[in-house]
Amino acid sequence: MRHFLTLLALLLTGGCQAMDPLSGAQDEHSPWWSLGFVQPAYMKVWVEDSAVVDIQGRLFRNTGGGSAAGDEPEDGTEAARGWGGGAGPSGVAVVGADLPQRIYVRWQSIVEPQTYRAWVDIPEEARQIMRDSVAWRCPEKPHRVSRYDATLYLGLAPGGVIQVWVYNRCYKSVKVARAQAEVEPLGPDQGRNEGRYAYKPSEKAKRYIQRFGIPYGSW
Repeated sequence: MRHFLTLLALLLTGGCQAMDPLSGAQDEHSPWWSLGFVQPAYMKVWVEDSAVVDIQGRLFRNTGGGSAAGDEPEDGTEAARGWGGGAGPSGVAVVGADLPQRIYVRWQSIVEPQTYRAWVDIPEEARQIMRDSVAWRCPEKPHRVSRYDATLYLGLAPGGVIQVWVYNRCYKSVKVARAQAEVEPLGPDQGRNEGRYAYKPSEKAKRYIQRFGIPYGSW
């Protein structure tokens, strides 16, 4: 990512991109891209570990973890079904990394309960959107600055479903990949916590599941 921003600065020096009213070259940017995690409504996720292999083949460990973003609206609808099309979290900077080639994630699906792990391949389409998101302003809102950082986030759902989104130049999330995780045979915390999960399902989640169940196949 830093290499990309260096090239961006060179374009600005040359004057070519700077003359374009949609150029983001003069906007403030982070030198790093960000990684975040999201869950369907009520389907609580605890991310145990993650790692990134960037396009230069370098491995970055411990790139994010903890609770995934998600809500429990109690609005009487089947809110957990599908992803709702909303935006994901801003994420945490993957310091030192170029754009991602592969991402590893291991997480606890609290409501099942089950633990999953997977390597997710990130397509070139995703990286191009990430580059564009900081290089250019949105043509629909040319006075709005380009994104501060390129952001990718993973949606983690029961059954081991993984959905990948990136933000485009108009601050909208774009689906770029989907993957299926495998069950972690060692269980939660890789067997170091006597099979205990990080949380128990909330009372709201219990009420939701009692009424609607876990909507496998909707993600």
